[in-house]
Amino acid sequence: MAPTGTSNIHNDTYMSDSYQWAGPLGKKIKVTSKWAGGECASMTFNSAGQLIAICLLPKTPAFLTLMDPDSLKVLTRYNLTNRPTKAGALVNRDYTELSGGYFYLNNLDQPVVATADHHLITYELLKGKKGYAFNPVSDIDLNASIVAGQPTFAAGEDSILSALPDFNGNVWFVTTGGLVGALNPATKISQTVRLANEGITQSFSMSEDGGVYIVTNVAMYRFDAIAGLPTQGWRVVYANDGVQKEGQKSAGSGTSPTVMPGGRVAITDNDNPLNVVVYNTAINAPTRQVCSAPVFNKGASSTENSLISVGNALIVENNYGNLSVKSVTGGKTTVPGFARVDVQADGTCKNVWTNSTVSAPSVVPKFSAATGLIYTYTKPKGPGKVNRWYWTALDYRTGEVVYSKLAGTGVAFNNSYASLYVAPSGVGYVGVLKGLIRVADTR
Repeated sequence: MAPTGTSNIHNDTYMSDSYQWAGPLGKKIKVTSKWAGGECASMTFNSAGQLIAICLLPKTPAFLTLMDPDSLKVLTRYNLTNRPTKAGALVNRDYTELSGGYFYLNNLDQPVVATADHHLITYELLKGKKGYAFNPVSDIDLNASIVAGQPTFAAGEDSILSALPDFNGNVWFVTTGGLVGALNPATKISQTVRLANEGITQSFSMSEDGGVYIVTNVAMYRFDAIAGLPTQGWRVVYANDGVQKEGQKSAGSGTSPTVMPGGRVAITDNDNPLNVVVYNTAINAPTRQVCSAPVFNKGASSTENSLISVGNALIVENNYGNLSVKSVTGGKTTVPGFARVDVQADGTCKNVWTNSTVSAPSVVPKFSAATGLIYTYTKPKGPGKVNRWYWTALDYRTGEVVYSKLAGTGVAFNNSYASLYVAPSGVGYVGVLKGLIRVADTR
């Protein structure tokens, strides 16, 4: 993949959501916004500093989009759904199931996109006299691997959720119907296993020792590619009361697995209240679960966003109450909550702090090691029926608000599960319903 911090929605192979570089410090912040033909939910930064995103609205085409990082001008767009699709492939799909919400940027600055009709396509960016253009340079058809031998999934019913490379050159992919695949991009041969009666709604993570960590709506897994075949290293069922919480997209974990230092990987379960759960990644570990800690209040606890990993600390955001865009209109907001859980030297999980005042309905928050700030996108209640959205920074040490800057007012500024990003330049970005906002210090 492209360098850490620039390559995918969760920053790196660990899904850490942490940056080494600085983000905005709150010094006379200037906020600008741009319509981009849809919500730019998933975004990367190429080596020229330009923004490469996938932008779409419900029931509209998805566009691979190149944007200027300063003006937010759309430099070129490529319609990802203008290719023939299997029957039903574009029906009732969430953006993460449409044309690669979890796409990644490779080490050649090329976006790699898993499409709604089961293709993995790599695009190069060309620049000519008439400007920029995306051009497909590789198209691998994965239909045979996904549909063959699976009579319960008709063509178009199972969709690729995420595709990412491991440390050994394989490109792994998972589907919403519980298929786990590993592709050799040189031979274009893929091998798969299907998890019986389990669905997948989150992306996955990788570690240098070959481990690939996948969470379903039932269990947490480690897989390794053995002679190219996804092979289960371990499986553990996590606590689950079977209820799809308000703010989550399934009755299961709402987090992509996050790889931590020291051979650990973390998720949240689906208990009530939910727990941050840390596992030992080693295949032969005598004890699989390292520790767990409950977060937020019973009956008001859910998350649909990846944990932030900072060394042995994990940051979790509460999304409870976010049923739809309408949940945060008319001045309404969701149940507030951020929490930090640390894995201590003795192996126990400790709740270090909880912020019970900040409401972040659905954003993927990020951390900057250079500033010590957690960046999030918040919406307080009211006043009245006014909908105010803020770029907000929390102190990693205490959870207290350091600053909060109004990003915009109205439904159009809802991020609706889009992520927040910090560029190497220190500028912040958030995808919103009709495009993108930019947040930058001016001194």
